[in-house]
Amino acid sequence: MFQVKEDIARPKFYILDMFPYPSGVGLHVGHPKGYIATDVVARMKMMQGFNVLHPMGWDAFGLPAENYALKNKMHPVVATAENVKNFKRQIGMFGLTYDWEREINTTDPEYYRWTQWIFIQLFKKGLAFESHEPVNWCPGCKTVLANEDLEEGRCERCGSVVEQKPLRQWVLRITDYADRLLLDLDLLPEWPEAIKEMQRNWIGRSEGALVKFGIQNSEEVLEVFTTRPDTLFGATYCVVAPEHTLLNKFKTQISNWEKVMEYIEVAKHKTTMERTELQKEKTGVELIGVKAVNPVNGEALPIFVADYVLTGYGTGAIMAVPAHDDRDWEFAKKYSLPIVEVLKGGAVQVTPFIEDGELFNSDFLNGLHMDDAKSKIITWLEEKNLGAKKVQYKLRDWVFSRQRYWGEPIPLVKCEHCGWVAVPENELPLELPKVKSYEPAGTGESPLANIENWVNTKCPTCGGPARRETNTMPQWAGSCWYYLRYCDPHNDKVLIDKEKEKYWNPVDFYVGGAEHATRHLIYARFWHKFLYDIGVVNNLEPFTKLRNVGLILAEDGRKMSKRWNNVVNPDDVVGEFGADSMRLYEMFMGPFEQSCAWSTKGVVGVRRFLDKVWALQEKLSTDAPISKNLETTLHKTIKKVGEDIAEMRYNTAIAKMMEFTNDMTKQEKIRPEDFASFVKILAPFAPHFAEEMWEVLGNKNSVTLAPWPQYNPAKIIDETITLAIQVNGKLRDTLDVPADISEEDVRAAVFATEKIQKWLDGKEPKKIIYVKGKLLSIVV
Repeated sequence: MFQVKEDIARPKFYILDMFPYPSGVGLHVGHPKGYIATDVVARMKMMQGFNVLHPMGWDAFGLPAENYALKNKMHPVVATAENVKNFKRQIGMFGLTYDWEREINTTDPEYYRWTQWIFIQLFKKGLAFESHEPVNWCPGCKTVLANEDLEEGRCERCGSVVEQKPLRQWVLRITDYADRLLLDLDLLPEWPEAIKEMQRNWIGRSEGALVKFGIQNSEEVLEVFTTRPDTLFGATYCVVAPEHTLLNKFKTQISNWEKVMEYIEVAKHKTTMERTELQKEKTGVELIGVKAVNPVNGEALPIFVADYVLTGYGTGAIMAVPAHDDRDWEFAKKYSLPIVEVLKGGAVQVTPFIEDGELFNSDFLNGLHMDDAKSKIITWLEEKNLGAKKVQYKLRDWVFSRQRYWGEPIPLVKCEHCGWVAVPENELPLELPKVKSYEPAGTGESPLANIENWVNTKCPTCGGPARRETNTMPQWAGSCWYYLRYCDPHNDKVLIDKEKEKYWNPVDFYVGGAEHATRHLIYARFWHKFLYDIGVVNNLEPFTKLRNVGLILAEDGRKMSKRWNNVVNPDDVVGEFGADSMRLYEMFMGPFEQSCAWSTKGVVGVRRFLDKVWALQEKLSTDAPISKNLETTLHKTIKKVGEDIAEMRYNTAIAKMMEFTNDMTKQEKIRPEDFASFVKILAPFAPHFAEEMWEVLGNKNSVTLAPWPQYNPAKIIDETITLAIQVNGKLRDTLDVPADISEEDVRAAVFATEKIQKWLDGKEPKKIIYVKGKLLSIVV
């Protein structure tokens, strides 16, 4: 029933879950929350006449799958197949509307053939390049990691402190797309603002200047990036990172070289977070015997090595203006360095002045506002060949190599004569060789390097001897474009047919964890923009609407973990209460994006609600009279449930259905047509249960094929309302009155009641306040 094809006659709706990596432990009750949520939307959209694409697949390459296979002494191929089978069984319990004909798996050669094809296009365009720079090396996982894979300087997978290690690796020039990734966030009004802000901060665009400081008695130049070139006349020292190349170049001139070396060694063992923490005391060592020359006034400035400066941002060197920067001011005070004020308005010996201001003590910049001074100094630097305007990003190019077995082979060969050459596209997929031993070497080489009969090959260009690239791609590769393959999963000619791509894309509604804000969601946007540039896709952004799913915690309030022995298995919950009880409970337990603690008692309560609905079939009667109040409540319920599903306010939608069920329970007889409308709006939440009730009502086809009920605006207006009556601020009575009653008639009705006359005790009211439709307040 859920198999779907392109249909121009119907509007399309593409709803997608971030696909899971199938771990060996299977699902716990927190995992299906997002899948159930998208299923509720998908079912409503189907009933509303949309052509709905709701697919599922498996993100099965990468470290988690390989580490699981190693731990259990299995081959990753076998382990992955078993894990997928178990995940699919568990997901199947919930009756989700997936089109399993479109199922994909990132480890399938017919899938990663196109991942490799995309890499080759990046390589041809110069966006994939070989690098030997220091990278993040995880000693636990024995592989290189991208910056995005770190949490406070540690591997987010195993927790090991990451080391900086120079290694050969392939890198993607994501920074070439930094401005577009930043600016095009404005094209995404239906993304959470918090996610967009995280991406803005991660990209970290800064405008400034690259300034050349000379080195005294040398032809060498120290380049610094600064966002405040207007304050150059206030620079009183420079700082270089412990990894800066200047240090080794001048070690013979640095008279305290041993002390400098000691400092560098200590810095090696600090995480990035430890080095840049705002609250920590800044430390450094002056390079005695080497000075920088300020390009604007020729002054000789001391140079320090300090660990709060990083090589990953700017040039790994800064000019310090302590009068107008908090960090520089603290450092200058600690080491008794000069503090020269160049912006009017501060008392810089007491505290740095970091507000806007007018320049002074700055020669030809005097009297200019800082913004005008920036423009003028940059022009001056460019004319003198001493600097240039520069845009800098915190975002680093994406380290794309992993020294592991379980990943997509990088489709390149190294020829002695031709250099790096791409594998011919008609020879893709380049499959992983079948091996018995795949343990990581830990040497910086992939285990594939030891498989000589696979490594040794011929150059596709000249036919001479060549060797294959032995590093593999990171797990993120396959998830960068998987949403496209769902639209055309069996195409062996192209990545995606153009007409199918135009019909289905972009994804209308994307749901997954907020933890992917600065990894998957940036990587996928980068690849999508590249695919747009080469004509594969027709839109600038892959995901129109994004929502994040809140965690389900254990009953003890902690994250579910085998370590805490607090994991709840969905097999057990479904076995005891039924799949629909679990579906309903997970949607009812709180706002969708908030974390909530699991409660088995909560599942019991939801099951009782379904039992109450089940019992209503005994009241179905074709001769039941029309109840105006019940009809009004029904139409209000239809309106609210439809609006709440669209905005993922599932808990309030279910609460409204519970309220309506209570109203139906009070009736002696219920009209089958009213009950049928209710079953339809319940169906997205409890599909198995609703199918059964739908059949009880005499229907032959699935309730999902029935049209979504329409509410009548005229029937959601109450005929009567209940007013609260207060005397001196305390509730003393309630009164049922016509909904369109006038204030004059309300007063007359209230003062005619014996109960209110008793509380007035013959006194004249001082004040009467009427809030239309809600209350009448009397002050005596």
